[in-house]
Amino acid sequence: MELAEEQDAELRELANSRDVLADMAMRARIVLRSGEGRQCKEITELLGASLPTVDRWKTRYAQRGLAGLESNRPGGAREQAPPQVRARVIVLPRMTPPADTGLSHWSTRELAKYVKRTENVSLSSHYIASIWREEQLKPHRNGTFKISKDPAFADKVADVVGLYLAPPGGAVVPSNDEKTRIQALDQTQPVLSGAFAITKKCTHDYVRHGTTDLFAALNVGTGEVVGECKPSRNGKDFLAFLKKAVKPHAGKEIHVVLDILSTHTTPEVKTWLAGHPNVRLQFTPVGSSWINQIETWFGILTRQSIRRGTFASVNVLITQIRNYIDTWNSEANPFTWTATAEETLAKVRLVQTSIKKLEKNPQD
Repeated sequence: MELAEEQDAELRELANSRDVLADMAMRARIVLRSGEGRQCKEITELLGASLPTVDRWKTRYAQRGLAGLESNRPGGAREQAPPQVRARVIVLPRMTPPADTGLSHWSTRELAKYVKRTENVSLSSHYIASIWREEQLKPHRNGTFKISKDPAFADKVADVVGLYLAPPGGAVVPSNDEKTRIQALDQTQPVLSGAFAITKKCTHDYVRHGTTDLFAALNVGTGEVVGECKPSRNGKDFLAFLKKAVKPHAGKEIHVVLDILSTHTTPEVKTWLAGHPNVRLQFTPVGSSWINQIETWFGILTRQSIRRGTFASVNVLITQIRNYIDTWNSEANPFTWTATAEETLAKVRLVQTSIKKLEKNPQD
């Protein structure tokens, strides 16, 4: 059984939730293990379930999805929520969580806790997941458009988009990013926890052969990619890669677009930049990785090379990445950025206005 990324995320929420019955969590684990390519006999040994039980829930999930994991309870009342609470369950995933939650995105479990705190209404994460499926909401997925709370958002957008549309004469603009934890599984259908980025940790889920971090930079002008796998991710490794990425462009003005992270602003990085005034770091707004062009390339890499790959060792994974970069560079073409800074900011204002209307009138 192969599981799509969103199916895997939903099942993991269900399997780890404290708000569902133990038998429901067990059914989710059965399907998850099946999605890893495990045979029924192995699943029974791992989870202590019988063969008929494993077969039954695999079949019911294949036929009906998460709804198939529910027990048949004739006459049982279906879980309900007041209209205003249901509306918030639909509206909140479209928004960045409030700062006091400390969350970067909503999960069904965290949203259930938040609704309990703010509305004093108890909802199960399974019920919230069913609403999200009905409304086609996927807040756990990367690459969604988010509203940044960066006070310098407009200025940073103007600077980054300006580099894309009209870089200074002769300037080189590398696009960089940093994320963690891609799961590289020794199976036909690997499970992704996110999209590739500048320092992307690649791990094995049930066959752990080690990890690697991928440092990568996309030349906005040519579309060529420089990439390097390393066993760690820190300021020292980032600086070493930065030097490698800019070396071919010695003597030119270089504007590096990247997220603002502690590994990018260490004293060693600042000291090196002071001695190389031709290299400037242009940070994207907080919470706005979508404006970084390399995110597009990471999505392509994930779809074409990683998602359905089989990696028997970390070295196999590294070789796959290197081969893909070589193939990409043999016919590299730059991405075309068409939206001006004004158009981008107008879209953000439109989204903000729509969210405010939804918050004010959640039942509209």
